[in-house]
Amino acid sequence: MKNIITVQHTQSVHHTNGMVGSWTDWDLTELGRTQADHIGKKLRDELDGKDVVVYSSDLKRAKQTAEEITKYLWIEPILRQELRERNLGKCCGKSVQWLRENIERPENTVDDRLFSDGESRRDAWNRLKPFYDEVIEGDDENIIIVSHGDLLSIWNAMYLGLPVESYYEVDIHGPAGGVSHMIISDDGKHRVRHINDMSYIL
Repeated sequence: MKNIITVQHTQSVHHTNGMVGSWTDWDLTELGRTQADHIGKKLRDELDGKDVVVYSSDLKRAKQTAEEITKYLWIEPILRQELRERNLGKCCGKSVQWLRENIERPENTVDDRLFSDGESRRDAWNRLKPFYDEVIEGDDENIIIVSHGDLLSIWNAMYLGLPVESYYEVDIHGPAGGVSHMIISDDGKHRVRHINDMSYIL
């Protein structure tokens, strides 16, 4: 059996100042650090006595969330660029308002890019897929993955066996601090115990 716990990073500075997240390297807010600390305590209690591996995006807001969690597990997070948020190109470092006013191409399909130097959803899918396969096919039984909203929505679709083209029909997208628990049983069945559970941040 394989237990996979995904954590969307907690409150980041860009959640409070109207700026784009994406690959802009924002820190957590003080509230975000407190939320991540609470997640860590609860996961410590759930995973007591188990061997755990933690993977995290290398962007600060995810890395800092992972560090708050792993201090209770006495391990270090493994940083993976594949877990970065979707790259939105030239709007990184700019405001959400600027993004809305300067979109080059609406996202009507998974191959459209808001900005020519950014990633489409298919690009992000293809970036994540080798890591997903590594986790699913690996020997680790208890895995925590700390990432971002767009990337975890893609993870959720992969886990449910949906194709990338399903994105605009099915989108399982959670808020900052959401914790999901997925279980792959010995017969290969993919189960979801809970999705985007916000009780962990309290």
